This record gives sequence, C-alpha cells and structure tokens, in this order.
Amino acid sequence: MAKKTIKIKRAYEPPEKSDGYRVLIDRLWPRGVSKARLRLDEWCKDLAPSAELRKFFGHDPDKWREFQSRYRKELREADSKKKLADLRALARRSTLTLVYSARDEDHNDAVVLKQLLERDLKSAG
Repeated sequence: MAKKTIKIKRAYEPPEKSDGYRVLIDRLWPRGVSKARLRLDEWCKDLAPSAELRKFFGHDPDKWREFQSRYRKELREADSKKKLADLRALARRSTLTLVYSARDEDHNDAVVLKQLLERDLKSAG
C-alpha cells in the first residue's frame, strides 16, 4: 500500500500533480490568485480560524502557542467534526494538500490542521 501524505502548501505556489486532493483552508480567498490558477478540489472556509482568533493572532509568533490551543478548541466544535472526518478519510486514500495563504510558513492554521489530522490518523491505526 502506498504511503499516504498530508502536505501543506502556500496558495502562491504552483499546483502539482503530486498534491493530490487540494483543499483551501482559509476563510478569505488568497489575494491576487485566480480560481483557475489555484486549481482546488474544495474550499473549506468552515475549518479556518474564526475572525476573532485570526485577529487575535495577527501572525505574531509570540502568540503561536495560544493560537494553536484556541484553534484546536475551535476544531473540536460540532461544525468542524464532520469536515475533519471527511479530510481524514481522503488522507487515508491519497495525498491531501492543505492550501493556505499566510506568508509565515511555520506559524499558520495549515500547520495546526496538518498536525491534528496526522495525529488522528496515527491514533486510528
């Protein structure tokens, strides 16, 4: 069985066949990127951090730990559980790429979501 992968990729990087199923996980559309250029399979606005959390974080690395904690809490809410289950199922079958637009590649919602999905897949066996 081929190893399945969860990847993260900035919306400004060109799509590749190896990306598999591409999901935009931001609430806002990436500035200056056309729908055709982004080549998404899905846009999961509901998995993005709330507007309040996004404003709190403001991509400040000093707030990273608190952002992760609050975002994970938001993802445990009922509205997110079904979509997370869908993404886990996709990741079990093929490559899943979480697409985001933040400049900071180490401190963004895609990093948190990828860790959460990978942990869930590992614990599910």
